Amino acid sequence: MTYEQITADLKKKIYAPVYFLCGEEPYYIDLIADKIENEVLSEGEKEFNQTVVYGKDLDVLTLISYARRYPMMSNYQVVIVKEAQDMRGLISKASESEKQEEDKDKGKSYRDLLLEYIKQPTQSTILVFCYKYKSLDKRKSFYKELNKHGVYFESARLYDNKIPGWIQTFISASGYKIGPKATQLIADCLGNDLSKISNEIEKLKIHLKPGDEITSNLIQEHIGLSKEFNVFELNDALGKRNAYRANLIVQYFNKNPKSSPLVLTLPQLCNYFIKTLTYHTLSDRSKDSVAKALGIHPFFVNDYETSARSYSREECMRNIAFLREYDNRSKGVNNLSADSGQLLKELVSKILN
Repeated sequence: MTYEQITADLKKKIYAPVYFLCGEEPYYIDLIADKIENEVLSEGEKEFNQTVVYGKDLDVLTLISYARRYPMMSNYQVVIVKEAQDMRGLISKASESEKQEEDKDKGKSYRDLLLEYIKQPTQSTILVFCYKYKSLDKRKSFYKELNKHGVYFESARLYDNKIPGWIQTFISASGYKIGPKATQLIADCLGNDLSKISNEIEKLKIHLKPGDEITSNLIQEHIGLSKEFNVFELNDALGKRNAYRANLIVQYFNKNPKSSPLVLTLPQLCNYFIKTLTYHTLSDRSKDSVAKALGIHPFFVNDYETSARSYSREECMRNIAFLREYDNRSKGVNNLSADSGQLLKELVSKILN
């Protein structure tokens, strides 16, 4: 099921006995779990009928004992397992010490016992697994039975080129406005961590009225991102081969290493030159066609036209090779002493020459 389907059902008070929320993107896992935790039971019902536990503190036998209980003065009880990927015997094979704790009388493993519960769950229990950064093997019976008797939700991490669109949709749904440049500023400076992005946007909303626009100035003032010295502006300076401007930004990065860590800067620079190289290969260079091919807002097509005039196809490939070399050097490969500031200064010099 999709996030939208699950939340629509929850709003209608249509509940499944088991929710298995997994995947590389924890943002939606947390949203669904929080919605169940906060909205299914009333405050009075939660005291006796809501249990929130963490996987590292739990084993399957204890979990099943929780799930088999019946609610008190309520139609449902809610059991939420956070960080379920740390739970002993949940999906992976049990260790030797864990095997000794398994149900010896019936000769069943933890996995067998949990599978039995999934096949015949207690209908008055809403059991939620928050299984982050991993997913299930869809060939296995555990996944198949979940699909029959509960809800399986897999939250995939968004690719970097999808982040600006997600930001615009998120802000629009919240009743605010944002332009392409401010959107890209947030995306470039905060990366693809949706939880971090949403938290920072919530900070901005405190200073706005519904319908107001989130501007670059507002982002600079309240999130602490510089509208003048950021990766987005470094891309722009390099694209125009503006050595003075590029080196000013590099100096700012060196003095403020936390503002744009090299580990985040290099992939974004690489992505910029990959898109410039892609532009060189396009036969149809109309604005809409280029925007679609590069996965960008049409507002930014002119930037890549400028970059393609500044760098030939061969220079783009050379720059991508430089970026990969310096990415390795930033991780200690063929680098004995240069720090991140020195590496970025050398890299920018090579790109511009």
